[in-house]
Amino acid sequence: MSYWDFTRSPASVHLLVEYGREHGLTSTQLLARSGLSLMQLSDPNVEVTAAQELCVTGNLLRLLKRPAGLGLEIGTRYHFSVYGVWGYGLISSKSGLEALALAVRFLPLTFAFTIITVHREAGLIHLRFGAPDLEAHLQRFLVERDMAAAAILLSEITSGKFALERIGFEAATPSLHNHRMPAKVYGASPDFGANANCLVFRETSLQQALPQANPLTAAMCEQMCKQLMERRRIRVGTSTMIRQYLNAIPGDTPADLATMARMLNASPRTLKRRLQEEGTTFSRLLAQSRVNLAQELMRDKSLTLTDIADQLGFSDLSSFSQAFKRWLGVSPRAFRNDASAR
Repeated sequence: MSYWDFTRSPASVHLLVEYGREHGLTSTQLLARSGLSLMQLSDPNVEVTAAQELCVTGNLLRLLKRPAGLGLEIGTRYHFSVYGVWGYGLISSKSGLEALALAVRFLPLTFAFTIITVHREAGLIHLRFGAPDLEAHLQRFLVERDMAAAAILLSEITSGKFALERIGFEAATPSLHNHRMPAKVYGASPDFGANANCLVFRETSLQQALPQANPLTAAMCEQMCKQLMERRRIRVGTSTMIRQYLNAIPGDTPADLATMARMLNASPRTLKRRLQEEGTTFSRLLAQSRVNLAQELMRDKSLTLTDIADQLGFSDLSSFSQAFKRWLGVSPRAFRNDASAR
């Protein structure tokens, strides 16, 4: 199962927007291109796609200049109550081990973008976080956030009676001026340049009965998780999923058919066939996505045409101008002047 296959609660996007607003950003800036409104983030009946959350995440990182360690800072805000019925199912489980088993079984109900797996070895549990196939700065943020959020959950489930033996990051050591990186996370110093992104802890730390265990509540939450999984399974066309992804990633991020096929667990040939059956092609979807982003960026008067060309991945302004005129029949300068005159 992939995070692309399920919708999710708006709680995580709401948390990201609140963090951005605390740091001087506006909800309009943070929700740009996501198709979401601030009102929707407070509606428990609204479901968002992984692409929409990824879009808001990308906006936040871009506006805050992509600081390393931000994922660890934000991840500590993901308390069990953020996850709704999934979180309450964990905290009402009989033991930490049963909570972990339930957590892994219903991972699509979380906000994780990493591939989370559990490995046991010599009395230790290794919780590993496979990095998503995304741009480097997004990948790092999501790995850090998912790992910090998991550590918070483990601590809350056990009422603080939890300590890590080791926390490893594949990424290199962050810059020294980065104040967000904690010296220790639940008793363990971060180990950078590790073989895997992982949280390592003793199995015995999850064997004791949980203080808030309630068999009836746990059983009810598990049943509700099953129903929610089925309801949130995405049933949309291939072209719709690709549009969502292309709208979520920055304009200068390389995107090709092979990469998209890998993300959707299909071969390039199969993906091409599915798109043909839906009356479109990947190159057509990619071009439309760039047109939409170009038009949106053109409305931002603080950006020069050179800035916009850079954000769209063009090597120079001339190449961008030629492409823009081919897309819309007018030059970027004429488009911007016409928009200002309205």
